[in-house]
Amino acid sequence: MPRLLLAPLLLLLLAASRGHAADKRGSLRLTGRLSLDSNPLRDFSDAQSPAPQPDAVLSLLAVGEGSLTGERAQLVGRYELGGRKFLDRGEEDLLVQAAAAEGSVALGARWGLGVEGRVKDRRGGSRAYSDLGANAFAEYAPDVRLALRVRAGAHRFVYRPAPQANFGGPELGVQGRYRLDRRHTLTAFGEYGARDYRVQATPYPGREDTAPGRREDSSLTVGMGYTYRGPVALGLTYTYQELSSNSRGETVLRHRLSGSAGVRLPWRLTLLAQGAAGLNSYPDGIFLSPEILLVEEDEAQNSLSLKLARPVSGHLDVELSYALYGTRLPQNGLSYFRQVAGLGLTWRL
Repeated sequence: MPRLLLAPLLLLLLAASRGHAADKRGSLRLTGRLSLDSNPLRDFSDAQSPAPQPDAVLSLLAVGEGSLTGERAQLVGRYELGGRKFLDRGEEDLLVQAAAAEGSVALGARWGLGVEGRVKDRRGGSRAYSDLGANAFAEYAPDVRLALRVRAGAHRFVYRPAPQANFGGPELGVQGRYRLDRRHTLTAFGEYGARDYRVQATPYPGREDTAPGRREDSSLTVGMGYTYRGPVALGLTYTYQELSSNSRGETVLRHRLSGSAGVRLPWRLTLLAQGAAGLNSYPDGIFLSPEILLVEEDEAQNSLSLKLARPVSGHLDVELSYALYGTRLPQNGLSYFRQVAGLGLTWRL
């Protein structure tokens, strides 16, 4: 976590524990899964390319969460540690760590102030990177139905295979939630960030004699969502992202619709489904920046995943999972397709 967050989070921790006894909560989840991956290298191909060679992969994931709540202050945190090991494609083995923490203090019955930070670090494989962010935020919640948050901070991205893709810069964001009733909720969000890459921008054809200067990008993201909590849990989110750059081949416009559903079935089974469909536009005819496809493991715009889970004890679940990913780049005829099927166990404490 960024060092600048440590001092205010420690102060919030002390504030949460002063006076009345603080409410402490925590959980731990461990998941192991053996899967078959049809495209372990995550390669694009065309009609003449040979089919990717599948490979077996063992993945492990540990997730810990905790919170400390006092009379006026709250501190929450989450840490994830995961890794995967391929049977034949050892060059794609990786280790991923992610952590997030948030501390807030209530100012009266409606307002609150706080700080938050996040870090994700991926080592190994062909797409190693680190992604960090820190923000200060203000919240307004006049009742249980409405909540608004405005934040300001900084974002830093480091892509080890290609240092020219590293960037940093300020970010602003806003998000809101409105509960129509106990089952229906609407959300809206927006974010803007300015990115400084500290490398020269790539000139456009016909403008090579004019130096474009240092590469500078701007990222705008807006979206809205809907969730339903009842016999079936449903979620639907639309996101629009515009990444604009003064460097050729780095501008993209994205439309993305994602949804999720969960339902309990007979024999203590639970079915979870997630899907996404995306439409991209490349004003320069190409897109060269890797960051947008990395941070959220978004290697393809269209995806569908299914998971069937059943408890075998009070703390242990067995899971069957299947996911497919696919997209096509119309500018060059390349396409991407990947399937992953697996069997796993999850232990909860």
